[in-house]
Amino acid sequence: MKRILGIDEAGRGPVIGPLVMCGFLVDEAKLATLENWGVRDSKKVSPKRRSFFYQKLKKLADDYAVIKLTAMDIDRMRTATNLNKIEIKHMQDIINALKPDKVIIDAIEANAKKFRELILRGLNEELKERIKNGTCELICENYADANYPIVGAASIIAKVIRDAEVRKLQQKYPEYGDFGSGYPSDPKTIAFLKDWLEKNKEMPYFVRRSWITAKELVKSARAKREQKGLKEFVPSHW
Repeated sequence: MKRILGIDEAGRGPVIGPLVMCGFLVDEAKLATLENWGVRDSKKVSPKRRSFFYQKLKKLADDYAVIKLTAMDIDRMRTATNLNKIEIKHMQDIINALKPDKVIIDAIEANAKKFRELILRGLNEELKERIKNGTCELICENYADANYPIVGAASIIAKVIRDAEVRKLQQKYPEYGDFGSGYPSDPKTIAFLKDWLEKNKEMPYFVRRSWITAKELVKSARAKREQKGLKEFVPSHW
């Protein structure tokens, strides 16, 4: 029986919190179980349902790998490379470690064919040879998390773990209120970051400081402080 591996991630775009990647490996015979359970893209599953699936998926898996990259990890690595290359490297690591007979990846680049070529380059020689002779299959598609339940399973595990990490952060700093999803499009997230900057003058360790959102907010807060300082300096009789 073939060993099938699905790979996906959660938290690619947020300014707050980690990026979590998951490789989910099962025997081919178990794919029908994923279908019957209705496993699919984590974005289409309620938080309660995701938690329910998470426990069942961990028991069903023959093996799985989870990689958590903190905001500091991402900022550090982005000084030398970009997020796509960071993700590709870790996807390659997951494939090399789990040694599947078939891999299905939710492609993070629009050109899925080019993305597949990039993944292939970093695989070990044994896997490359197996892919070449057809004993291992490498499938990279956009929206694979919606089209393949095994990729949906990886998506759910990654999402549940990321959400748990975000909750830990919120519980650690309750005085700043709810910072929402951590995405730049979330008003709660932006309000939280502005409040933090006003009180602390720099972003917390769990914010991706290399994100344009964070940079612009820091720049705006600095300008606001300088303007305020200038007003205090100017004599009142002027």
